[in-house]
Amino acid sequence: MELRTKMPGVGTTIFTVMSQLATEHNAINLGQGFPDFDPDPALLDEVNKAMREGHNQYPPMPGIPLLREGIQKKVEDLYGHRYDPNTEITVMAGASEALMMSILALVHPGDEVVVIEPFYDLYNPVIALAGGTPVIVPMLAPDENHPTHRVDWQRVRDAINSRTRALILNFPHNPTGINLEEKDLDALEHIVEQTGIYLISDEVYEHVVFDGGQHQSLCRRPSLAEKSVVISSFGKTYHITGWKIGYCCAPAPITAEIRKLHQFNVFTVVSPMQFALARYMADPQHHLLLSSFYQKKRDHLFEGLARTRFKPVKSAGTFFLLADYSGISDMPEAEFSKWLTTEHGVGVIPVSAFYRDPASKEANHHLVRFCFAKRETTLDTAIERLQRL
Repeated sequence: MELRTKMPGVGTTIFTVMSQLATEHNAINLGQGFPDFDPDPALLDEVNKAMREGHNQYPPMPGIPLLREGIQKKVEDLYGHRYDPNTEITVMAGASEALMMSILALVHPGDEVVVIEPFYDLYNPVIALAGGTPVIVPMLAPDENHPTHRVDWQRVRDAINSRTRALILNFPHNPTGINLEEKDLDALEHIVEQTGIYLISDEVYEHVVFDGGQHQSLCRRPSLAEKSVVISSFGKTYHITGWKIGYCCAPAPITAEIRKLHQFNVFTVVSPMQFALARYMADPQHHLLLSSFYQKKRDHLFEGLARTRFKPVKSAGTFFLLADYSGISDMPEAEFSKWLTTEHGVGVIPVSAFYRDPASKEANHHLVRFCFAKRETTLDTAIERLQRL
């Protein structure tokens, strides 16, 4: 019997390709988005404590009550919306599982889902697995008058029709680093009021917002919260990406559908880490100080790149920044990224990788993505290499 793929056209991701290339050429990997430093020892001690206390068997399917209650308190304190920890908050095996279960729960065969481009690479394959069709709405690219990407909400509205089931959002945005403002929430409220669509909001960088800005979670607005799945990540917040623990918050009817899938996917999430995280997050300073921690790293890399032939763009959030290399080369972004990695020892990610057609002219704006979630010594060595260009 012939093997038939459910995901034609999906191969090894650019993140894996570039990381492998960086390893093979002994390059500094500023491409893939994970820290090269350890989490707080106090958090690791809590894991050890939880294991020795006997928290080593299956925890409840939606997550231990203590952790769900901690998430509820944090969200209410920051954004003013109170989710019921029993029926509206679910601990997931990373934000990736939360996104996948949310898409599969909401999207049915024949549905359309609006995705804003550039986009994280998980969205479209999962929409296809659900039997849906992604409808791509490109951001407005940077130009002489606008140094950063922008969302044209009218184009988003125009893409919605009677078959549209959901809109996927990702702010602070990977890879562009832009964030939502109050006027963007106004536009989204108008779209939801007119169309009634669901919103799946990927907010994994909620605690990494710079220059005194605020994260505009969709749950700040009651009219958006009642139609939204809001997703976040402990991995991004506490430097523990390898633990793969995240969560989603949604109205009870949506949560019930997500949990139906979650229970047959992983059933539940590793027990001692849940207890450790519940105790650790009880001190809000651990997430409230994260923005200033990463802003120092952003500024350090930005200032270093400004002394090279790159033109860096200051991000409003995430632990990424973009840089324009048009003063160095006219190569397409993927080709330039591989050249930079193999010839100059610094690994980056082409922004074109976040487009539907990475080879197209519309996807190539001479931009690459740098990750600054690294030790200063790592950043300094990379900057030194890039200054030789």
